[in-house]
Amino acid sequence: MAKTANINIRIDPEIKTGAEKVFASFGMTITDAINIFLHKAIMEGGLPFEVRPPRYNAQTEAALREAREIIAGQIDARKYSSAQELFHELDTEMDGE
Repeated sequence: MAKTANINIRIDPEIKTGAEKVFASFGMTITDAINIFLHKAIMEGGLPFEVRPPRYNAQTEAALREAREIIAGQIDARKYSSAQELFHELDTEMDGE
């Protein structure tokens, strides 16, 4: 019988449950799936899939750009005197879309 080695990983419980359901639909366990992944990585000489940064829609890209500019001190963050003022502005923005 082949010797085995253990790998211990920490993962979000919801991710684990979701992965278990996906792999079970193929008749596999998470261990089976990880073994397949590792074998494929060895055969490919790297990750067996393309890794790219996530693509966001234009609105999210604009929000990220604004956040970076605020952090860099290039623009001032909006300030509100009350939560009611903030919510009023948000409602106004939503009505304009």
